[in-house]
Amino acid sequence: MAGETPVDRMELPRPDVTADEAAHILAEHYHLSGTLSELGSQQDRNYQLTSDSGRYVLKICHAAYETQELEAQIAALAHLRAIDGAPRVPSVVPTADGQEIVDVLVRDQTYKVRLLGYLEGESLKDAQRLPQAAISALGALCARLALALSDFNHPGLDRNLQWDLRRAGPVAVQLLSAITDGAARDRIAKAMVAAVRRIQPLAPHLRVQAVHHDVTADNVVGKVNEAGLLIPDGVIDFGDIISGWRAGDLAVTCAALLHQTGGNPFDMLPAIAAYHAIYPLEEVEAKALWPLIVARAVILVASSEQQLAVDPQNDYVLGNLAAERQIFDVATGMSFDLMEAAILQATGFAPAAPDTSSWSAIFPNLQNEIAFLDLSIDGPHFVDGNWREPDFDWRLLARTASETGAAATRYGEYRLSRAAPLSAGEPASFALHSDLCLPARTSIAAPFAGRISWNNQHLILNGDMLSLHLDGIETDLEGEAVVEAGQLLGAVSGEEGALGGLRLQLCQPDLADPPLFATSREAGAWTILCPSMKHLLGASAEAQQPDDAQSLALRQAHFAAPQKHYYATPPQIERGWREYLFDVKGRAYLDMVNNVTILGHGHPYIAEVAAAQWQKLNTNSRFHYGLVAEFSARLASLAPEGLDTVFLVNSGSEANDLALRLAWAHTGARNMLCLLEAYHGWSVASDAISTSIADNPRALETRPAWVHAIACPNTYRGEFRGENAAEAYLQAARSKLDLIELSGAGLAGFICEAVYGSAGGLRLPAGYLAGIYQEVRARGGLCIADEVQVGYGRLGDHFWGFEEQGVRPDIITLAKCMGNGHPLGAVITTKEIAASLEREGYFFSSSGGSPVSCAVGMAVLDVMQADNLQENARQIGAHLRSRLEALAEKHPLLGAVHGMGLYLGAEFVRDAETLEPATHETALICERLLELGVIMQPTGDHLNILKIKPPLCISRDSADFFIDMLDMTLLELA
Repeated sequence: MAGETPVDRMELPRPDVTADEAAHILAEHYHLSGTLSELGSQQDRNYQLTSDSGRYVLKICHAAYETQELEAQIAALAHLRAIDGAPRVPSVVPTADGQEIVDVLVRDQTYKVRLLGYLEGESLKDAQRLPQAAISALGALCARLALALSDFNHPGLDRNLQWDLRRAGPVAVQLLSAITDGAARDRIAKAMVAAVRRIQPLAPHLRVQAVHHDVTADNVVGKVNEAGLLIPDGVIDFGDIISGWRAGDLAVTCAALLHQTGGNPFDMLPAIAAYHAIYPLEEVEAKALWPLIVARAVILVASSEQQLAVDPQNDYVLGNLAAERQIFDVATGMSFDLMEAAILQATGFAPAAPDTSSWSAIFPNLQNEIAFLDLSIDGPHFVDGNWREPDFDWRLLARTASETGAAATRYGEYRLSRAAPLSAGEPASFALHSDLCLPARTSIAAPFAGRISWNNQHLILNGDMLSLHLDGIETDLEGEAVVEAGQLLGAVSGEEGALGGLRLQLCQPDLADPPLFATSREAGAWTILCPSMKHLLGASAEAQQPDDAQSLALRQAHFAAPQKHYYATPPQIERGWREYLFDVKGRAYLDMVNNVTILGHGHPYIAEVAAAQWQKLNTNSRFHYGLVAEFSARLASLAPEGLDTVFLVNSGSEANDLALRLAWAHTGARNMLCLLEAYHGWSVASDAISTSIADNPRALETRPAWVHAIACPNTYRGEFRGENAAEAYLQAARSKLDLIELSGAGLAGFICEAVYGSAGGLRLPAGYLAGIYQEVRARGGLCIADEVQVGYGRLGDHFWGFEEQGVRPDIITLAKCMGNGHPLGAVITTKEIAASLEREGYFFSSSGGSPVSCAVGMAVLDVMQADNLQENARQIGAHLRSRLEALAEKHPLLGAVHGMGLYLGAEFVRDAETLEPATHETALICERLLELGVIMQPTGDHLNILKIKPPLCISRDSADFFIDMLDMTLLELA
């Protein structure tokens, strides 16, 4: 069959072998039996056998396949299994009489049969979207496989195969005849022609070796690592192994990733970088990679259409067709030049910067030095969202120019004005141009020789090396005038004595309409195609690039490791406003976890009040000043009657620590009752009563003897469930209290949150607090309400969490939101309890109750009242809860919705009956939400609950965006 063309096999349907017939083959030739299930394939027929002796894969192919080709596959498996560090591959199982390939006759049709061991591991094929770690691992796996095959050879590798990208052009021509839709056929044909034109001059220089040629999610298996990510480490299905282009092998993997990266080809670059790090590409291979990916996309779509023409019931092909069409659409929708630049940069082959040392000055007569504006995320001109005003950058540029005589924006700057809150995709915020505001009639000269062309009113100077695009120029040049370096092109538009606007951009000569901005992922590639404006305007025209990796490394070098950060690779956040956070590259995130900034980030009134007070006075509370009295009185007025005495401290940990000291001093006892799964702070005492193993894995084994933890009254997954579970939990608490009483040591008190914060926003069962407060007080103890997270209007219907249970505590602790990010906490109690502490000595907190802290605390309460934020928490919280409950009806993974107001929890479970925590899935959800522009973190002892506690100023649109992104993420996980 040496003269056979690839198209001959394309016309073959899958072997017509039923499961019963496959079972007969297994019994006769392998002496095996068990349960059979069919595996998908385009032109083979594959069955999985599960038997008492293990799992196997029976592979049945047409007799048209040469035995030598199948022998090459078997030899490759043996070769790989003998190499240390090679990916895992299946074993070959011989027949009972020792044959590795056997001919069988089924209904007068001869087929070739092999049996392989089943390669254990989880598949990536069902993942709609792969995380970056898996993408990188897939590229590394492809490299390790290719490296291990680099010295493998076999006569069966030299064969005609429709997937061989060396033959992509002729194969596509044959396949196109099966496509009946003329428009689709033309589009596919044009795409292949464009790809082949790019490949042809590079083809003679591309290296050839044995390649698997189908390392895709369908053909790899992996294991879940410690971080809960599925990392591929094994390869199956060597049916496409050939002697082919190394670059083509990687192109196959990358093309498949276009479907599992959300349709953004830049997301596949980590796979290329990982491949290159293990098995380096040559520059010519890097240049050929994108056209090879496009060619693979063409063959995929055309082959599926052709296969369905001969085998219309092939579910495997039908199931893959939508993904293959997406791959084709993504591949053909991108610029060859842009993707080549991106790949060259990812592999370290990016070209050197152009030599512009001989260029002439573009403004030969400009008298004023150009002032370059800082419009970055750190820019000094931004406050209270003013960057969102239309044309703010231009107005600021004009104002600066009126003050300095000439002003310009910087190339390579991530502009805050381009940030896009409530956007699932990253913004195009990286400037590829400079805008200038100069005196009108300023002369403009050609920096290099070239020919003039026009794009509407847009003048382009086309040189040999680069083109210069100019907007805002008045010129007498016409048509395709040829100019020399230094020759005047025209002048800045406008009347003499006024200021005029000019836009400048450099780019590669064949780019007719380059973008003005790029996303952070695309920025590197675009800087190759649109070089820096420093070549025209000097070094100050280029913004310094943020190095978030270096900043993170500096943090890790000197900031103590126990002070953790969100996310494995966190964005570097440098600005906040309302419920939004902004990273150094202009990405806006919706902050759904920050219960500290209750009013929202960057509140201008709070900043104004703090600055004004700091300029006037800031000292400690041992001095007398009016603010400490006014703020203490105001806090007391918010508490229930009788709780009229206030301590001012710095944090929630300090507040809870002080509350324990008050209980000890007042009762003379030390034993404290607390709840499991709780978090109350980091100081020695507040940590002792914190039992959350999510915060401290050793919490339950390291509590001091005076701490007595009782069951969390979790009516969803606790020992006692349902709305009427309060009495059962109270009975368990009574048993613990009786033991304390029997010890004779006495009870100091009980502490808990009214809505169970770190456990996921759990609401306590009705009557629970009233019952346990009664039991504690009957034994002489005090009742402490920890309102640090859940109080201060966050619950919407109530200012304090304990109000929901209809109780009055003896001590209230609060912090976090009190200062909207300023360190401020408080303890509110009775005069009698406070006096107990004085018997042991004075209390003092150096910064607690300082004039600035008191001024900020008063201002926070003023804004909360003026903006009606508690009511907003009630309304938006109810809306959020309603939408979360609707999601729970749609997605089985979302097992329960906890909490109230703007302290909610969304709990994920793998099974609605067993309530197995979906810890791994919750981690993936949080990582995916980050990619979609939402800051979210898991909580609870199983880390399977989303802790939803945004600033109280959150809008309905923001709440809906969060739910929509969560819905999208859950659909991807389904």
